[in-house]
Amino acid sequence: MTFAEQLASLRRAVRRHLTEILGGRTSRPITQLLGLKAISEGVRNQVALAERLMVDPPAVSRLVERLVEDGLVRRMAGEDRRCVRLELTPEGEAELGLLRETLRALDGELLQYLSQEELSELQRLMEKLRRGMCTRAQGPGEPGSSEGCGGD
Repeated sequence: MTFAEQLASLRRAVRRHLTEILGGRTSRPITQLLGLKAISEGVRNQVALAERLMVDPPAVSRLVERLVEDGLVRRMAGEDRRCVRLELTPEGEAELGLLRETLRALDGELLQYLSQEELSELQRLMEKLRRGMCTRAQGPGEPGSSEGCGGD
């Protein structure tokens, strides 16, 4: 298996495990929870949210509409009339708390397989790879955000 395949496989395994744990705590799909997390971390529009979640714009439109309907996100006027800014409501913050607790617990589980030093080194290396891939994706000298590279 190539390194890229190993990373993809690990991502699927972690996401599946996270979904299983969350399934006992909330009926909300993980993509919605990850959307709440992205918004809480400063992703303020649907284009950036689609990039961050690695989904197409129509899917993120449906996701945001559901979050708004459920009272977890509100649309606010952006810097100009064409732009809408997304913000979490207090209910959205509470729902996000479930994901954050679960992610912290999952980090603790990883310590069964790696020492704290190994985990820190792996995180450092993964961040180095992420930055490199985002820089490459943007191209040399291209302005722009690495928003879509933040990935979950």
